[in-house]
Amino acid sequence: MALLSQSLPSQPRFLPFSQAKRRTPLVQPLYHTTGIKRHDHSICLASSNPSNNSISSNLVELPIFPLPLVLFPGEMKALKIFEYRYRIMLQTLIQTDLRFGVLFSNPTDPSSASVEVGCVAEVVKHQRHPNDNFFIICKGQERFRINYILRTKPYMVAAVNWLEDRPPPDPAQGDDMEKLMSEVEDYLKDVIRFSNRLDGKKKDPDVDIRKGQFPTPFSFIVGSYFDFTPNEQQVLLELEDTTARLKRERDTLKSTLNYLTAVSAVKDAFPSQ
Repeated sequence: MALLSQSLPSQPRFLPFSQAKRRTPLVQPLYHTTGIKRHDHSICLASSNPSNNSISSNLVELPIFPLPLVLFPGEMKALKIFEYRYRIMLQTLIQTDLRFGVLFSNPTDPSSASVEVGCVAEVVKHQRHPNDNFFIICKGQERFRINYILRTKPYMVAAVNWLEDRPPPDPAQGDDMEKLMSEVEDYLKDVIRFSNRLDGKKKDPDVDIRKGQFPTPFSFIVGSYFDFTPNEQQVLLELEDTTARLKRERDTLKSTLNYLTAVSAVKDAFPSQ
């Protein structure tokens, strides 16, 4: 499948420390193009289609769109779709509920064939071009876990159940959560500032990351900034503990900031002629 994608609105991006040595963690190009000649999830997933066509009452039938990206709840994505089977899917969705499941699939990483957790995308705007290609803007909704594959032709449809974070065991941990969220926000703002500086931008970003968000949606917003490393994003998406997700994001951001600080110091010591 060939696809163009864009996160909306445009956000500064960075490389987590594990990826940072590849190149300077500056701003990601708005669009990337990829082809999905992918693993067959109908074989790789643990559960196969039961002999009957009915699904249990606690499962939902959902069209699945394998993509080389991770969508988070609340995140906006712009996609241009021109592979035939997914054009068929969009034509069907336009006449129904405009929802499909985004499932991360990396054609260069065999381990992604076993991914079972994704995020529902709701189409909020769509445009059909004269050549029958589609441009859509979608928003991430709830997460899902694939229980089994119902069919694969002309596109994948799976029986899924919804995935939610577990409530904290101690409601009194609210102050600790607030402190953790503040740490994550501060690290992220610092990473954005250093990234912009290394990219030659003079002004610090005026970014209101928290926006009054509760911990879980805030953790998803932060995760959407990790789009240089979709494998890490997938780990964050699959976590069912908000605190664990925020701690992992904090630690990654801290490592990234240490790296960017060192790069910035070297750049200041040896300015280009």
